[in-house]
Amino acid sequence: MELVVIQKKIYELRGHKVMLDFDLAELYGVETKVLNQAVKRNSKRFPDDFMFLLNFKEFTGLRSQIVTLETGRGKYTKYLPYAFTEQGVAMLSAVLKSQKAIDVNISIMRAFVMMRQLSVNYKELSEKITALENKYNKKFADVYEALDLLLSNKTAQEDFSKRKRIGFRIPKQK
Repeated sequence: MELVVIQKKIYELRGHKVMLDFDLAELYGVETKVLNQAVKRNSKRFPDDFMFLLNFKEFTGLRSQIVTLETGRGKYTKYLPYAFTEQGVAMLSAVLKSQKAIDVNISIMRAFVMMRQLSVNYKELSEKITALENKYNKKFADVYEALDLLLSNKTAQEDFSKRKRIGFRIPKQK
């Protein structure tokens, strides 16, 4: 299973990275209702921090992110989807026991780990850049101001190109 495909199906909701039931069902190769029935039969394995039901506002907000979702009769689900956190997805492997479910679960866990690592690396890089900016911005404030002025003011750039050259000039021979 390609990690990029899985990463595109991971969303941030209520401060958690989650996957939606219909995306998981597609990855596992089962119908969404089959996946949800298996979860309901094993409801004690899925506390609130493992999965939760989206509210209408969250679901409509996701529609703008997931371009393929459309409204209308017969289009997709008529029920609000469940969102599974990383722990909930891991618990699905205990509920869905096919070989495909095991393989997909391993890929999903790798995608979650990779995203967490990217997030940590991004945060560290952001902190380092901020520290460098704070350290050097004071020294180069005048330079930044002059650059901003030159880049934002096109007339100054045009005036610069019309100026006479400064320096020694060879007189034209007659």
